[in-house]
Amino acid sequence: MALVVPIAIGDSLNPSTIAPALYLASGERARKSVAAFTAAVLLVHLAGGAAIALGPGQLVLSLLNQLGQRIGDILAIAAGAAMTMVAGVMWYKRRRLAQKELPSPNPKGRSSALLGATIIAVELPTAFPYFAAIALIIGSRQPTASQALPLVLYNTCFVLPLIAILLTLMLAGDEADTRLTRARASLQRRWPSVVALLLLLVGVSFAALGAGALI
Repeated sequence: MALVVPIAIGDSLNPSTIAPALYLASGERARKSVAAFTAAVLLVHLAGGAAIALGPGQLVLSLLNQLGQRIGDILAIAAGAAMTMVAGVMWYKRRRLAQKELPSPNPKGRSSALLGATIIAVELPTAFPYFAAIALIIGSRQPTASQALPLVLYNTCFVLPLIAILLTLMLAGDEADTRLTRARASLQRRWPSVVALLLLLVGVSFAALGAGALI
């Protein structure tokens, strides 16, 4: 459970959510748009995680209980090894990935809240760090009510960069555009490295947990 927050903070540095928020921050009614976008991302991401934890997550947990702890530990090692390999490939290609332009969505004809909800709905099926955190949460075998707190905590951490963008708009005044432009440039350069390190952290942690249980 202690890994939930580090995974969430790493996962929050997600160009799929930060880049659209920065785009909205440069438009009309920037504060309102970013606030609505952030709220939609938080609610849909949280609802999706809760649905996974209460539905497929419990089914997988029940299946693992039937197969036995040893099989579950072996699967954890395999999943960790796979994520570590993906992290290595992403790290190797990080410079090439950093040269690709960040997405600049066109919210014309849709609200910023709908934009946020749509992005999360599309991203959720491949949200592997989120799945890893959910696996840790349900694997703790705590009562359902007790599992809600780390899930909410994860999602709060997940939207921290979006909250930071909103606070910059509210507090930085005329400097807001300059600061957000710098933030976008920094994200452009660093996101592949951050994602690779996040996958490495999650992969090594899963493999270590599985291996430790087998010993």
